This record gives sequence, C-alpha cells and structure tokens, in this order.
Amino acid sequence: MSYEAAVAMLNRRGVKIEDIADIVYQLQQVYHPLLTKQDCIDSVKAVLGKREVQYTLFTGVALDELAERKLLPQPLQAIMEADEPLYGVDETLALGITNVYGMIGLTSFGYLDKEKKGVIANLNNKKNEIHVFLDDLVSGLAAAASARIAHRYKGAKTYPDGLGSSGS
Repeated sequence: MSYEAAVAMLNRRGVKIEDIADIVYQLQQVYHPLLTKQDCIDSVKAVLGKREVQYTLFTGVALDELAERKLLPQPLQAIMEADEPLYGVDETLALGITNVYGMIGLTSFGYLDKEKKGVIANLNNKKNEIHVFLDDLVSGLAAAASARIAHRYKGAKTYPDGLGSSGS
C-alpha cells in the first residue's frame, strides 16, 4: 500500500520512476558497462519499497504541498516560498534516504544537489509550484538507487584479504 502511495505521490508531483532511473543510469553507467535502464528502474523501485523511504517522501511532499496552499505558519511559510538557501532541512530529510545505502549515496547526493540533473532541475526551476523538499528527495532516491547498484555490482574490483588469497 505505501509503495503504491509513494509512486502515486511522485506521479502527482510530476516525477516518474523512469525519470529517477535516468539519473541513476547517468551516475552508474560509467562504472558499470553492462548496466541497463531496467536495472536502474528496478533499483529505484527497491529503494521506494523501503518504508522509511516512503515515510520520508510523504513528509517532505506534504510540506511542499502545504506551502503551496499557504497553510504553514510564519516564518516557515516565507522560508518555503523563498526556498531559502540556508534552510537545509530539505537536504537533511533527503539524507535519510541516501544513508540507506552508505557513504556512496551521500557523495552522489551531494553531486546531484549541486548539478541538478534531469527531473531534479525541472523541479528546482518550477516557479508556480513549491518543491523545496521534492527536488532533494528525488536526489536522495537517485543517489540511494545508484549506491544500491554500486554495492551489488559483481564486476567491482576485489582486493587481497591479507590471508594469502586474492579475495575473489
């Protein structure tokens, strides 16, 4: 139920799983030569399948929607309308998603937060809607899905285990 609700919420806000998968592919294809778009879609779906990710998404999008309706108390309403650069709560919430798959998720999130790839740029540049949280949440989803692929990639280098074997 929560997975379907999360996907429906993303769709309602103009974000498709395939949009996030495009970003995941951009992040990982250079390291993973046999990566397919379907691998990326599957990884995004796996991340969205985690309840803690769903709850984070529900919380951030609800705040964006309340701000659009001007239902937040001041000064929070003004901060959200301005997308105040020093607010930082949006990034903090999204980091909960990236942390599901470790440090590589964190570094990918930082990159996406600065570079604003694909649908993230679209969300960040919309002036008639508030996406203070959603652009960062999508960055977090993409970073986590990318990290998930990196962790599962069987073609990663192996290193000696210190016991005389090659570790493979």
